Amino acid sequence: MSSAKLLPDVSVLLKKTARLLLQVAAALFLASVAWVLIYRWVAPPATWLMLDRRAHAPMGLGYYGIQAEPRLIRYQFRTLDEVAPTVPLALVAAEDQRFLLHHGFDFDALAKAAKRNWNGDGTHIVGGSTISQQVAKNVFLWQGRSYVRKAAEAYFTVLIEFLWNKRRIMEMYLSVAEMGDCTFGVEAASQRYFGKSASQVSSAEAALLAGVLPNPLRFRASNPGPVARAKQLRVMRNMRRLGGTAYVAEMLK
Repeated sequence: MSSAKLLPDVSVLLKKTARLLLQVAAALFLASVAWVLIYRWVAPPATWLMLDRRAHAPMGLGYYGIQAEPRLIRYQFRTLDEVAPTVPLALVAAEDQRFLLHHGFDFDALAKAAKRNWNGDGTHIVGGSTISQQVAKNVFLWQGRSYVRKAAEAYFTVLIEFLWNKRRIMEMYLSVAEMGDCTFGVEAASQRYFGKSASQVSSAEAALLAGVLPNPLRFRASNPGPVARAKQLRVMRNMRRLGGTAYVAEMLK
């Protein structure tokens, strides 16, 4: 076969491949938009982390409250109207105090985190993720550290900020965040640790739940140690500084 005849065949193959890749990319984009839109009104039946926790117990030194078999997941979706106003306030005070101001990414927090990590000893990595980024990770993605997952996290963060409002983002966060082994969301955590509904928790209890979020397998809301207590007090100070439940009223608009 001559090279003159081979070149047109290669050109046709490349065009077909490019067309196929474009179609696949368009299908994935439309599917992801539909997925995010559905969750604008429908509660997720489960997340990837819930399924992983259901199948495997987490392994790590210093982990508390690891549930033995059968590993049943505690998860009840709640709207902002179904939890105490102190709950979303505590979560913002603990995790993302510029939640109502940014559009998914807090670049000042990212820069500060990067600086602290650069100047640190490498044993304690500080994160700069917003609540929106954590919702994107918790609801739509798998756990792990990779550039692919971070890129997907950024993509879904943009989608939820564009297609949802802050109220829905907060409802997702307070309902699906891991708050202990096999325990997801403030309703399940309140029932497990305090024996009451999330609609009845006090400011101190809400601050304690929010304070253990950096690592809910190491910090205990039911029997908090000195580190968890210190974080609780810090969260309560931030709650007062934000203006109390008036801040939450802004979120409910």
